[in-house]
Amino acid sequence: MTPPVTITTLRIVSLLPSATEMVCALGLGDRLMGVTHECDHPPEIKGKPIVVRGVLPTETMSQREIDSAVAERLRNGLSLYQVDEALMRKIAPDLILTQDLCQVCAPSGNEVSQLLKQLPGKPQILWMTPKSLGGIEDNLRELGEATGRLRQAEALIATGRAKLDEIAAVVRGLSRRPRVFCMEWIDPVYCSGHWVPEMVRIAGGIDELGREGADSVRIPWEQVLNWAPEILLVMPCGCDLEKSANHARSLFSYSGWLDLPAVRENRVYAVDANSYFARPGPRVVEGTQLLAHLLHPSVFDWRGSEHAFRRLESFPITEPVARPLAAQR
Repeated sequence: MTPPVTITTLRIVSLLPSATEMVCALGLGDRLMGVTHECDHPPEIKGKPIVVRGVLPTETMSQREIDSAVAERLRNGLSLYQVDEALMRKIAPDLILTQDLCQVCAPSGNEVSQLLKQLPGKPQILWMTPKSLGGIEDNLRELGEATGRLRQAEALIATGRAKLDEIAAVVRGLSRRPRVFCMEWIDPVYCSGHWVPEMVRIAGGIDELGREGADSVRIPWEQVLNWAPEILLVMPCGCDLEKSANHARSLFSYSGWLDLPAVRENRVYAVDANSYFARPGPRVVEGTQLLAHLLHPSVFDWRGSEHAFRRLESFPITEPVARPLAAQR
């Protein structure tokens, strides 16, 4: 007879960087038996077996090349990830953490279903598909319930919510909210979606191009020019600060770039998207604190990492040559 699974024998595999962070935040890092190639936080997971890797050589590709390659693979019904099925069988997980929200972010529904057929047992699957900050809290709570760490999960949720409420209370006393644009991809341009516009709203900004609770989508560059953001945040999905800053320099050639109020006022920032925005994990609270500082620096301090953001100050002196609108999309 198979002995019952306990907290000391639980074997967890995370197919999501955000889920990996949640597991460790609940003090269960030692029960994490497999992670993805993108899991890089917290430091304690270094050296964990990697059960999932990407199939595209994104490190050597431009943003447009990545976008085109992803679209082509999805159009042809091909996966963006390769699962090490032999390693998964060896690990024999009791709990698999995955998502069915974005096919670009991690193995999703059909792939996981195929994987389960290869495993000797029937692990519990926890689907993490949040579209809001409340949804992220719900995922953390569900993980706590599944692992016997509900009390710790509720404490983390309460602490994070208190910090968000504190920001919101200060914002209510401010006289105005600046126009903001959060750019989740540069070439082509994507607006922000899901929880990011909600973070902007709590932090005291207005991003009318963002899609709160909905998918990030391509938008014409003309829409950004018409919105005329006073603050522009470059946060490409999957990028740390250095990658975000490097990609952001291509914006200098976009038609009308010098006309944006954010450019004229020197309020264009590259940010560490992976740590604070793209991943629906505990650090979105810090991301909201970072937003509050960037939007209202005289009101909110930033006491986090010095590698969280960078002001982009190297702008061209003369008006760039206009890019064809087709290329902008």
